[in-house]
Amino acid sequence: MTSPGATIGLTPDEAAFARGLVFFEDEAIMAFNKPPGLSSQGGRGAGLTLDRLLLAFARSNGKRPDLIHRLDRDTSGVILAAKTKPAAGFLGKAMMGRRIKKTYLALVHAPPDPVEGVVEAPLRREEQGRQSSMRVCEPDHPDAESALTRYRTLLRGKGAALVELRPESGRMHQLRVHLAHLGRPILGDPRYGGALAVGGVPVPRLMLHAAVLEFPHPSGGRRRLEAPTPEDFTLLARSAGMKDWSL
Repeated sequence: MTSPGATIGLTPDEAAFARGLVFFEDEAIMAFNKPPGLSSQGGRGAGLTLDRLLLAFARSNGKRPDLIHRLDRDTSGVILAAKTKPAAGFLGKAMMGRRIKKTYLALVHAPPDPVEGVVEAPLRREEQGRQSSMRVCEPDHPDAESALTRYRTLLRGKGAALVELRPESGRMHQLRVHLAHLGRPILGDPRYGGALAVGGVPVPRLMLHAAVLEFPHPSGGRRRLEAPTPEDFTLLARSAGMKDWSL
């Protein structure tokens, strides 16, 4: 008998891994808790991606769920896929209409000053060899894209603080650049100045987690999905003295 993995273009282990990422599913949608290090979609050197792992859920006609949005490779957390074409169209329009609300958690080296506020700073793309980065720019720059992020400090420890982020726009690297603009780059983000160690403890990767997604459901009403933080994020927070960590 042919194994299920062979029929969908994945190994059995890859298919099992994909199924293990699902933490919510109904007739219209699936939600994954994406681990750090897994790219959402293909790109230079992407290797195995979440988009390819969706083959594990392909129907007999070969159709698989569609990702509604994406996260950077080293960002963990909730990511949504639509199981049907109508659901994909509905959620795509909700995304364009900014009716899907995202909440992120980030670890930075110290609380921002002020500890709660809004960053409204336009961004522009800058090409550096084969890499693309974003930079804060003047509003009248010809390449300026408006960007707004709301933030508040939740916890503080020795050499690190936990910040909640709510982007009102969805620019590339927006949260990373806006926190760097505040002088509080995300830990483990060398591209934008983030420290690679806290109190002698190495920072394993970009400490950014997509914690909550609130969105209109294709069947009506609104849904709130929350993805627990991965172990490396929690351990680093606790090692920095955030003993009351419960998120």
